[in-house]
Amino acid sequence: MNRDGGQDRDRAALLGAGAVLASLISVNFGAAFAKTVFPLLGAAGVAALRISLAAALLWLLRRPWRRRVPAGAGWWLAGYGATLGLMNLCIYLAFERIPLGVAIAIEVAGPLGVVLFGSRRPRDFCWLAAAVAGLLLLLPLRSDAPLDPVGVGFACAAGLCWALYIVAGKRVSGAVGGDAVAWGMLAAAILVLPLGVAHAGVALLSPGILLIGLAIAILSSALPYSLEMEAMRRLPAHVFGLLVSASPAVGALAGFLILDERLTPLQWIAILCIMAASAGSALTAGQQPAIEDAPQ
Repeated sequence: MNRDGGQDRDRAALLGAGAVLASLISVNFGAAFAKTVFPLLGAAGVAALRISLAAALLWLLRRPWRRRVPAGAGWWLAGYGATLGLMNLCIYLAFERIPLGVAIAIEVAGPLGVVLFGSRRPRDFCWLAAAVAGLLLLLPLRSDAPLDPVGVGFACAAGLCWALYIVAGKRVSGAVGGDAVAWGMLAAAILVLPLGVAHAGVALLSPGILLIGLAIAILSSALPYSLEMEAMRRLPAHVFGLLVSASPAVGALAGFLILDERLTPLQWIAILCIMAASAGSALTAGQQPAIEDAPQ
């Protein structure tokens, strides 16, 4: 029985890790593809199109209305959806102004900072120092810094939303399961769609644009968030955090291959500092319960 239980845990961990890595590839290459459409719709228009189509797709596939939402989970689902929508909108507005890899590195520092600032362990100050060093190298504090400060600000806002998204996701993943993504995406669409319509107007309804938006929605929302929710159910929190720490590198690779975005050596050093801080924090976190088992 113990052997079978160990095999089940190993299988769950392998599936969870595969889900996280597939999610990172899908969301980052989807973001790079989405950025090629910014000249047509603007960042807000593309974000609204992506989220709305992803919500429609998830509702058709999962039909979450057939299952009752547990009492007390509604407000957490609304918060999960709101942070999901604002996170996507802010990071797209950042992508519009700064390279993908840099924006994602700043975004990752958001939830990482929340964890590290709340820690009292001496070793975590090393990871905090690495994260701060990476941010200082990226922030437009120098007169020769090439980054748009507005883009950096949007990336920081996306990082804050990501931290709140994780907190809400812990609450809803166990109570609602995979349906949480469908409900959350609907709430995100209700929030973001009016902003996209105000910016892009009737161009959002063009058949060609809708097809492009559908591809972006699948790559950047429906597929990765569903994979991420499944990973949250299977992986310890520290393993999940370790795998997610690779996101800036995957984003930089996607930006290079699709958008020909070339980072400076200093920007690469900054990204590596933030990745090291995220990975180190996850590795030294110790054995924690799976994310779905967080206190309710």
